[in-house]
Amino acid sequence: MLAQVVAVTLAISGFLCAQSEPARLNHVAPLSIAREGYVFAGGKYSPLDGRQAMSGQLYAEFQIPSKMVHPYPIVMIHGGGQTGTNFTGTPNGRDGWAQFFLRQGYAVYVIDQPGRGRAAYPSEIYGPLSPAPNPETVRQRFTSIERYKLWPQAHLHTQWPGDGKPGDSIFDQFVASQVPGLPDFTRQQMLNRDAIVSLLDKIGPAILLTHSQSGAFGWPVADARPDLVKAIIAVEPSGPPFFDIQNVDAPEWFRYSTMMTRAWGVTAVPLVYSPPAANASDLEIVQQDKADGPDLSKCWMQKEPARQLEKLQKTPILIVTSEASYHAAYDHCTVKYLEQAGVHTTWIKLSEIGIHGNGHMMMLEKNNLEIAAVLSRWLAKSVPTKVGNKS
Repeated sequence: MLAQVVAVTLAISGFLCAQSEPARLNHVAPLSIAREGYVFAGGKYSPLDGRQAMSGQLYAEFQIPSKMVHPYPIVMIHGGGQTGTNFTGTPNGRDGWAQFFLRQGYAVYVIDQPGRGRAAYPSEIYGPLSPAPNPETVRQRFTSIERYKLWPQAHLHTQWPGDGKPGDSIFDQFVASQVPGLPDFTRQQMLNRDAIVSLLDKIGPAILLTHSQSGAFGWPVADARPDLVKAIIAVEPSGPPFFDIQNVDAPEWFRYSTMMTRAWGVTAVPLVYSPPAANASDLEIVQQDKADGPDLSKCWMQKEPARQLEKLQKTPILIVTSEASYHAAYDHCTVKYLEQAGVHTTWIKLSEIGIHGNGHMMMLEKNNLEIAAVLSRWLAKSVPTKVGNKS
């Protein structure tokens, strides 16, 4: 019996060594957690066939470090097709951004959006789910983008761990984490805005870390609760303003869709503009005649004089763009739009600070903790470490 236990232990140990060598190399020290748990926030009861059902709630898993250095927790909000697992590890077993910031002395809340992961999907209320994520699309957009070259920067991609295709254990782990969700883009934003506001009402002031689809949630949450949002880190946020980009063959590369996806500029839900915009159609917009540079898309902007987003103007905002992602061609449009509306941001293009080869899922890639350190340094400069200081 003892020999069998030893054999199993050695087999497991060998498997972990083979699968998690980067994790051991990446390891710093054991996490010291004072408290952990979960909370649901938002949600309401609706009458349904003679009964009541709840919808609109998010799930947030939290960890509080034993040594809390920073007064404001970081709320990590995943993007489309994802869950909070984007931040709690990587597909090849290394530490994620949640562990990194816990070691930095931040409390961390990791969200599953309404209708994703551990936040239930009541189909009678939400309607049919979106299609299950397609592994080929995952390869084209996230893991093997250098092989497809669907946008000018894609060939620069080097940081995805593993082969990036079916049969590779890392790729298979990532695809296994993908989930369908609510297909209505505007309703996603309404539900998440309200649920995140409810979460902040429960836990108090916090830093929002958004990624991709959830980038459209940070702006309306800060617009609704500017006193509770101490900073926004928007990692390749939903964009560009107003219309989605479609990738087409070179030399055109970029073509705007005809349907307006973000009618309020950076969101599909209302924002408070000054002078007031009663309807999204009150925002007069115009497209650039010429792009800001080669391999960049032309931007849609407001006609001058531009309405201002005054409630966002006091919030420290960081926008992060990787070198090889499809966002590399248009994140500048989001930055320009916010600046035109009086919202001053720090924009870090990773390639310009010596961090190369990343795609859109940078929090999972080989150098994910190097990027987390960049975010941490910005927070140290931008957000006070003592409660009571002005932010």
